[in-house]
Amino acid sequence: MMSDLQVSKSSPYKPSRFNLFVKKLINQRVLIIMTVPFLIWLAIFKYLPLWGWTIAFQDYKPAKDFADQKWVGLKQFRFMFEDDRFLLVLRNTLAMSLINFVLGFVTAIILALLLNELRSVVFKRVVQTVSYLPHFISWVVAATIIQTALSADGGIINVILLKLGFIHEPVLWLGVGEYFWGIMGTAEVWKNIGWNTIIYLAAMTSIDPSQYEAAEMDGASKLRRIWHITLPGIRPVIIILIIMNLGQILETGFEPQYLLGNGLNIDYSENLEIFILKYGMNLGNYSLSVAAGIFKTIISIILLFSANHIAKRFGQDRLF
Repeated sequence: MMSDLQVSKSSPYKPSRFNLFVKKLINQRVLIIMTVPFLIWLAIFKYLPLWGWTIAFQDYKPAKDFADQKWVGLKQFRFMFEDDRFLLVLRNTLAMSLINFVLGFVTAIILALLLNELRSVVFKRVVQTVSYLPHFISWVVAATIIQTALSADGGIINVILLKLGFIHEPVLWLGVGEYFWGIMGTAEVWKNIGWNTIIYLAAMTSIDPSQYEAAEMDGASKLRRIWHITLPGIRPVIIILIIMNLGQILETGFEPQYLLGNGLNIDYSENLEIFILKYGMNLGNYSLSVAAGIFKTIISIILLFSANHIAKRFGQDRLF
């Protein structure tokens, strides 16, 4: 009897992983029930439409039944990567994505740091409100504002640059393709910088104020407090957002490029979304447009998992 008791004490019962999983489900049943509508929506609108990917492997004709479609294998993918136009569009998409990615992160973090250092609550709220407002403006309205500001006929940008002596005659900014990426990057910053700072400001509120007090007592300047306390405090948030945004590196949007693009800058403004629309809707080559969409999705998944794996290897916060 004593030996049995000793054995039971030395090797206590450990529940299996399945039992722990079931217990966790029971404890969090309210949250799980709340996610059910979202999972249903996800299945209907995100996963069921994946059946449409079969169009990329067919010479698809809308008037024919599915059984009558001609299967062509990887023909559309081969044509896509041999098409000079697609490679040009891919270049534009990557360039605009990287510009928006870098500018978006840098400007949002800098603005959040500056707002966090403000002591006047009223002035801080005014700055936040002014920076948030452009995010809620439709791109149709925003594109009109940008076109008016960049107009060669009395546009405010040309007027200011002429007054300062940087240019000697008005510039048709949207008529020069080489300027388009910079214009798009600046427009994205103007429209989204305030919205992007919200999550950084929220992360800064979780930093223990005693750290700032101790650093100030030790004689640390504001820049040193930002560098050694604030930035390390929001580093997990920055890494998570970088991983998520890398997964969307080919998602440059559709409306701004479509509204600000024209025949003069089309070699720099046309991105994958416009390419898909042009071939799918305008030219009727639905198979090629679906193939381009599949390519974009696969690259996004690869980048997302790669960035998450790299963060894991270096011991940083990650998505999963």
